[in-house]
Amino acid sequence: MLKRMIIMLGVVAAVFAALSWFVNFRAGMISKVLASLADPPQTVSTTAAAVSDWQPKLTAVGSFRAVNGADLSLQLAGIVDTIHFESGKDVAAGEVLLDLHKEDDVAKLQSLQATADGFAITLKRDEGQLKINAVSQATVDADVVNRRNALALVDQQQALVDQKTLKAPFAGRIGVRQVDVGQYLTAGTTIVTLQALDRLYVDFTLPQQVVDQVAVGQAVNARLDAFPGRTFKGVVQAFNSKVDQTSRNVQVRAIFDNAERKLLPGMFVLIDIETGKAARYVTLPQTAVVYNPYGNSVYLAVKGDAGKDGLVAHQTFIKTGATRGDQVAVLSGVEQGATVVTAGQIKLRNGTLLKVDNSIPVANDANPTPVDQ
Repeated sequence: MLKRMIIMLGVVAAVFAALSWFVNFRAGMISKVLASLADPPQTVSTTAAAVSDWQPKLTAVGSFRAVNGADLSLQLAGIVDTIHFESGKDVAAGEVLLDLHKEDDVAKLQSLQATADGFAITLKRDEGQLKINAVSQATVDADVVNRRNALALVDQQQALVDQKTLKAPFAGRIGVRQVDVGQYLTAGTTIVTLQALDRLYVDFTLPQQVVDQVAVGQAVNARLDAFPGRTFKGVVQAFNSKVDQTSRNVQVRAIFDNAERKLLPGMFVLIDIETGKAARYVTLPQTAVVYNPYGNSVYLAVKGDAGKDGLVAHQTFIKTGATRGDQVAVLSGVEQGATVVTAGQIKLRNGTLLKVDNSIPVANDANPTPVDQ
């Protein structure tokens, strides 16, 4: 009986030992299978969060115009007789640029001048006769009226003759002429443009809510595609006396010296106006930020938990500030020196293993310029 009891207990112990081994074996296999199903490391690019100075500024779009500039034309119609200028040359104020045929008008002027001279002779003779009572005062008065009327007709005809001569109203540079000798011009036909290039205006608009940040005499910088990497300095000269009721913008005019005459009226220009004091912010490429309606966030590359190798993704919400070019200022949420994912965030979640590849640089320029491909 005792022998049977011992055998039975041995069998039961063996069964429990086998069952325990099986449970441990199954748990180990499940762990291996789950480990094999984990996401592989995701390839991303990263950058270190750096601190940089930010100067608040307003940017506006405008165009250059000359302080003195006009498309020249004549008030009267006629045929071009003589052209006195060459395209692209500088001219002085009052310099004759073009004459229309005016022989008939000059001849009529001479006739009217002769008539006026005749009335002057008659008036002088009658004044002498009046002294000896040979003519009446009424005759002398009539002579005075006739002379004045004749002189007025002379002045009128002289004005018509002068209107057939085009003179430069101010000193400047002549453009490309638009007419030829012998061509018939109607009144108001543009002959050539004249632009004074020593100083230029830039007209631009600003929203009404920022007008108090700009004052007359404040420095402005102009940037042009024609001169990449170079800025031109000017000052605010005036504000318009009213705000546009449609856009709620106010027109502002700045003035620029143009001693080199590289700037031309009509050029498109970007105006930068520095406002307030410079501040220091953590700066990231805009591609690093994941923008969402419920908050903006970035992924940090941090060391994994104990037992894990390499870096893992950790999502953190941030508060962003102003932007400039490819960069964005971070007001809170990221510390200086943190490693931030700049590309590949769409495939990440908290805890994702990371493989860093920075062979392709991410755009991070404060003042990017277009590049022709």
